[in-house]
Formats: sequence, C-alpha cells, structure tokens
Amino acid sequence: MAPIFCAWMLLATPAQADGLTIHHDGHYLEIRGAKIPGGPVRINYLEAYCRAGSTDADWVKHTVVPHTCQRLSPQGDSKVIRLRDTLADGLEVEHTITAHADQITFDLVAKNPTAKRSEAHWAQPCVRLGPFTGFGAGFRGNLDDYLPKCFLFLDGKLTRMPTDNWAKKARYTPGQVWVPRGVPREDANPRPLSPLIPSSGLIGCFSADEKMVLAMAWEPYQELFQGVARCLHSDFRLGGLEPGAVRKIKGRIYIVTNDIPTLVKRYQADFPEHTP
Repeated sequence: MAPIFCAWMLLATPAQADGLTIHHDGHYLEIRGAKIPGGPVRINYLEAYCRAGSTDADWVKHTVVPHTCQRLSPQGDSKVIRLRDTLADGLEVEHTITAHADQITFDLVAKNPTAKRSEAHWAQPCVRLGPFTGFGAGFRGNLDDYLPKCFLFLDGKLTRMPTDNWAKKARYTPGQVWVPRGVPREDANPRPLSPLIPSSGLIGCFSADEKMVLAMAWEPYQELFQGVARCLHSDFRLGGLEPGAVRKIKGRIYIVTNDIPTLVKRYQADFPEHTP
C-alpha cells in the first residue's frame, strides 16, 4: 500500500514548530512561541504617532497625532501581517511584520500623499515586558520592579537600569528617556530625560531566570524609553515628511538565549547605520 501524503505534513517542520508567530487584533500585536518565558509578548502597536516639541508638552492636546489602522493581509496568516496606518494629517504608513525562528522583523514605508508637511515626527511601539521579566499580571508590586532586568548600552557597555544619574523630573513621571546624538532633545517623550547618551540603539531585558533576552531596535530611531506599563521602547523616527516624500523604516525584536556578544553582533549586522 502506498504511503499516504497529506498537504498538512508540509505546514509544520520542526523549525517552524519552534519558531515565533504573530497576531494583531487591530490595536495589539502579540508575539507567541513555545519558548517565550511568561507566555506571549504583547505590544501596543502602535501606541501613538507624535509631533515634535513633545518633551515638555501635553500628551493629548499637543503630542499625539490620531490614526486609524487597517489590516491588509489575511486574518489567518500568523507569519506575515501587513497593516496600513492613516494619520489625521494624511500620512500613510504601511507595515510588513514577519515572524521568524527567534526574531520579528518590521519593514515600514511611510508616504505623504498630501500637499502639506506631515506633523508626525516619531512613533511608539510599546513592548510590554512584565510577564517576560517575571512580573506578570498577577504580581503585585511597584511598576519599577522589573527595572533591574532591563538594559541599554552606555559607553559601549551593557548597563542595567536604573542607570546612574537617573532623572526624576518631567511633565509626567516616572519613566526614563534616552535621546541619541542628532535628535533634538525637545522632541522626546515627556518623561524624565536622562542626561546620558546611548552608545547603541539596542535596548532590552532579561527573562526572570536570565536564560533568555528580549531586545529591540529601530532605524532611524528617535529615542529609547522605559515606561510605566513595565515596558521598553525603541521609538522610530519619521521626521515630518514633506509632500510626496517616502521614508523606509526597519525594526527588529530579538527573542534569544542569553548570549549578549552574539546578540550584539546580530544587531550590528542588521543595523550597520548605528555602528560608529
């Protein structure tokens, strides 16, 4: 008797079974995978598109540019999701989000089809990390309890939070913002602005048992941010597109074993623009 061959046998190789999948409900992007500590990682995607002059401005009355989100890809696809955001000022941003074995890639194309310059200078993907770091929904404690699990790079070295010179004063508190060279300090999140300059666009955290790392980066990026939802951000830069202008933006979320030198090499290969 000839062996039976079914199409479903092609759908899940061992590598795919161990890989990541993605789901978007119109507001939140969820990363799922059997090896993710604490379960799925939820991302407010996107939390907001933002105007310039935001560091000391009212978040609702000034900073946020309203937008709507439309899904372009089929609902059943958990490996590739395509979205289109349309901003109140007419800017359009198309997102292609792809799940791989141990990373999520983001490829964005922003277009300004209007006759006026776009007001949107930067945008916020808010990555929620409570469960990953061991401080899930059922954990009661201070919202800064996950900080020692979080890191960024200062003077070329991985530095855990809270960093030295931790800023505490701003229009809204708590939180912490790091602005790279070349980005106006008046165009950041209205949370405490660190005097320290990041030496890398990579920001991330360790899992509760420190066996895994979740890290993220975008290019171009506006700021790195630690927020009040047990979250971390690498917020990408739009820069206020002129009429007819097009800008390509890329991002990565890595979910990998705790091997920082290897992670840094991957980041540097993916983002050569960030290497001095």
